[in-house]
Parts: sequence; structure tokens; C-alpha cells
Amino acid sequence: MRFSATWGSRDDVLDATLVHPALVAEVSADRAIDRGGIYRHRLRFQRLRLDVRVEGVPRFGQGPAAAAG
Repeated sequence: MRFSATWGSRDDVLDATLVHPALVAEVSADRAIDRGGIYRHRLRFQRLRLDVRVEGVPRFGQGPAAAAG
């Protein structure tokens, strides 16, 4: 998986820390991808969803939204 440091950066090596989910956050995302296959815009945190349990959210790549890609 490639992670771009900044827009237009050729440095695609960033440290990633996997965590155990404890809270659900709502984010705003733009799915625009550049020619190199890198997402053009970062995610933006909107709010914590204290009304949603972690177990109620499909894992990344699963559920109906995964097929919309």
C-alpha cells in the first residue's frame, strides 16, 4: 500500500501504526485519484460518533460501500 506524504511528493514511505478500534469517527473523503493511483485529498475528521458502536461498522473493504469503488 502506498502512502503519499504530501500532494506531488515522490516520497511514498510513511510509517503506519495499526490500532485496535475503540471509537467510531465520521470523516469527509474525496475519492479523486491522480494518475499514479494516489488519493489526491486527505481525509477530514468531522466528529466522533458516540451513537455508533464499533461492532456496527463494517470492516474496511467489506459491506455495500466496498463495491462502489
